[in-house]
Amino acid sequence: MSEPIVLGVESSCDETGVGVVRGTELLAHVVASSMDEHVRFGGIVPEVASRAHLEAFVPTLDGALAEAGLTMADVDALAVTSGPGLTGALLVGLAGAKALSVAHGLPLFGVNHLAAHVAVDQLEHGRLDRRVVALLASGGHSEILLVDDIAADITLLGQTIDDAAGEAFDKVARLLGLPYPGGPHIDRVAADGDPSAVAFPRGLTAARDREKHRWNFSFSGLKSAVARHAQRERLAGREPAVADVAASFQDAVCDVLTAKAVEACREHDVDTLVIGGGVAANSRLRRYAEQRCADAGLELRVPRLGLCTDNGAMVAALGAEVVRRGLTPSALDLRADSNLPVTHIVA
Repeated sequence: MSEPIVLGVESSCDETGVGVVRGTELLAHVVASSMDEHVRFGGIVPEVASRAHLEAFVPTLDGALAEAGLTMADVDALAVTSGPGLTGALLVGLAGAKALSVAHGLPLFGVNHLAAHVAVDQLEHGRLDRRVVALLASGGHSEILLVDDIAADITLLGQTIDDAAGEAFDKVARLLGLPYPGGPHIDRVAADGDPSAVAFPRGLTAARDREKHRWNFSFSGLKSAVARHAQRERLAGREPAVADVAASFQDAVCDVLTAKAVEACREHDVDTLVIGGGVAANSRLRRYAEQRCADAGLELRVPRLGLCTDNGAMVAALGAEVVRRGLTPSALDLRADSNLPVTHIVA
């Protein structure tokens, strides 16, 4: 007997995503991004994102079903992101998924966006049938998670206490005169720079931080250090060496992210590290992770680039796992929760 087909809807920020999966098999993966509409503002504008979701929902749904060669009659269950994320954006996805649930008599599962970033790896590397540590790094989140059960038991070990890693990339890109979103442009420019050119700080890595902030991150001070460096250079009558600054900044972020994640694996006797979120696309982060996991004898699992950023496939992947466990569907009064904790996997 084949596993149920689950359709997932993602609308937590600026991507409208619809994915279709059967168990751990990806059948369709369609994303409509409103990023171009936010570029002129230098960041995500919630109202613009919500309107874009309204416009993209039906075409994205139709595209995913067409890609899978299915109709709604073939779908067995629905999953939708209920949080965390932008409230207005979440509401669009929730409303659409609820409408589909009622119209087609399908069970609906509200799932956690962060847990979905971990679950999507199952579409690439098979089921997470053992305890793993997950490093999530994106524009809005930077966390280290201990995952005992992707559908039922996730522990937050640490998180950023100020800026998320992706947010820091965006802000530093602006300081360096690079376009938004900052991550891809810093990665591109850094390829021609020297990562050791500027000794930028590694936040919360000092001995005094271990007791309270062993697994936490801080990138605000790093961002300020880049700003001060650029200011000193300009006061001295020269422009900052953008490639070197970008490479040094990127190295500082990726060094801390991967060092703490690998240490968490060792501390908790875990042999597998999963990395997810948009910053997982960064080439320096991937090189650090590959080398450090190899040195520590750890298995590294990173989804392909298209599954690292927000998408409906990750929501469907978590939904499929929830359906497989026979968990109770969410009620139709399911609400958006912009601050939904990662420990709350199913709403």
